[in-house]
Amino acid sequence: MLHFRGIACAKTLINTACHVRNFRLSVPVLNSVNLKGRDLLTLRDFNSDEIKQLLWTAADLKHRIKENAEVLSLLKGKSLAMIFQKRSTRTRLSTETGFALLGGHPCFLSPEDIHLGVNESIKDTARVLSSMTDVILARVYSQSDLDQLAKDASVPVISGLSDMYHPIQILADYLTLQEHFGKLRGLTLSWIGDGNNVLHSFMMSAAKLGMHLRIATPKGYEPDASVMKLAHQYSKEFETKLVLSDDPMEAAKGANVLITDTWVSMGQEEEKKERLKAFSGYQITMQTGKVAAPDWVFLHCLPRKQEEVDDEVFYSDHSLVFPEAENRKWTIMAAMVSVLTEYSPLLKKPTF
Repeated sequence: MLHFRGIACAKTLINTACHVRNFRLSVPVLNSVNLKGRDLLTLRDFNSDEIKQLLWTAADLKHRIKENAEVLSLLKGKSLAMIFQKRSTRTRLSTETGFALLGGHPCFLSPEDIHLGVNESIKDTARVLSSMTDVILARVYSQSDLDQLAKDASVPVISGLSDMYHPIQILADYLTLQEHFGKLRGLTLSWIGDGNNVLHSFMMSAAKLGMHLRIATPKGYEPDASVMKLAHQYSKEFETKLVLSDDPMEAAKGANVLITDTWVSMGQEEEKKERLKAFSGYQITMQTGKVAAPDWVFLHCLPRKQEEVDDEVFYSDHSLVFPEAENRKWTIMAAMVSVLTEYSPLLKKPTF
């Protein structure tokens, strides 16, 4: 579902230039992509130019704030409501510190503070929060709750995760790969694990950026059928390859990026024994890397368990998990700046 709340034009000038990683600082041009007022519920709702805009903004903020030590009070006077039905280290810390760093005031709402749809209807909660804050980030169990919240809110809503999608995690992954490889187009991503919300978000976006996707999930743990159908459409439209199997080594073949995630998500604890049995043989090891491309890297959204990836890979030079975790901060900051302001990046737009 696509929501839009506002139109605007971007304008900013600077006359300096420098090199940083795979980006260059230069005079920005008037931007045709405007995300102000938009919700970020799933990358299904965003086209390739819009996803690139978010990544560009994240790289720009990271350079200006972290490397140039600039103070950017882009969200001064703004407030954020953070609804967390599920606990999280990275999502909470990146959002709270990022919003504050930009001059705004984040307000954390735990299940003890707000029982979404229980003590008060989602519709009423959306209206109340809209009257007191400028943007809502919600980390919930059900995608339908997120959709309902966005429908009834008059301020932008950003997904912090749902059972169906995890868009802000995938933005961090893409920024990490952009920094490492200097491009995204042409990369082959290999997902080895559960057909979950993180995989769904890759499937809704990778082809739009010219990346191939090879997937291995155990039988019975495949991605959602509707997501698979749309992913095949994207693959055809953007002329990328999409491979689905139940063989981890087949999925890893020739891949630039090996990716996995937890096999037992929050709310699935009762299935743990059954799931661990089903995922036997899916651990990513150096043996997996032997069939990947010579330049392969490893990603995991964390927290990680040893059965998913062994220490040799996790702590190796192939692993980008800690830069990936840090980039959660810069990408969520980019999302909040993009939906709340008319900010235009100062870094020259990278070639994706």
